[in-house]
Amino acid sequence: MITKYIALATLAAALAGPAAFAQAPAPAAPPAAAPAPIPENMPFDIPYGMNIGLDQAHKALTAAAAEAKKHNWKMSLTVVDTAGNLVAHATMDGTQYGSIAISQGKARTAALFRRPSKVFADGINGGSPATLSLLALNQGAASEGGLPIIVDGKLIGAIGVSGGTAPQDGVVAKAGLDAASAK
Repeated sequence: MITKYIALATLAAALAGPAAFAQAPAPAAPPAAAPAPIPENMPFDIPYGMNIGLDQAHKALTAAAAEAKKHNWKMSLTVVDTAGNLVAHATMDGTQYGSIAISQGKARTAALFRRPSKVFADGINGGSPATLSLLALNQGAASEGGLPIIVDGKLIGAIGVSGGTAPQDGVVAKAGLDAASAK
C-alpha cells in the first residue's frame, strides 16, 4: 500500500513538473545589434613601394634576434617582400621547428594583407560568426608577430616572428620592424 502511494506521488510530481515549467515566461531575446557603419575609406590601403632589399632585411633580422637574445627567447625570424616571398630568414639555436613555417606565415600575412597578423587573430578570437571565414587564411597565420614594413608611407615587405607566446613574438617583430624602418 505504501508503495502504491509512493508511485502515485512520483507520478503526480512528474506530471506537475512540466506544467510548472510551461507557465514560466521565456527569457526575452537580446535586442539586435545595430549594423556597423560602412567606412568611406578602405582600411589598410597602404600603397606598395619597392621591395625590401637583402641588407635592410638583415638589419631587421639582426635587431629582432638581439631583442630575442636579450630575453633568452628562441625565435624563428622571417622577412618577406611585398608579395610575401622570402627575402631572409634566421632560426635561432634551440627554436622549436614548428615556428619556422609559422614565422613565414605571419610575415606573408602581414605583407599580403598590408596589416599586422594580430588583426586576424583578434577577428577570430572576437567570436563573431562573420570572422570564421578567416580560418581559410591560405598559407598565413592569424597570430601576433607579423608586421608590415612601411617606409615613406609605402609597404616594402613584412617581418614575421614565432617561437614564444604571442606577445613575445610581437615584441621581437617590433624590434625588427623598427630597425628596417629606420633611416
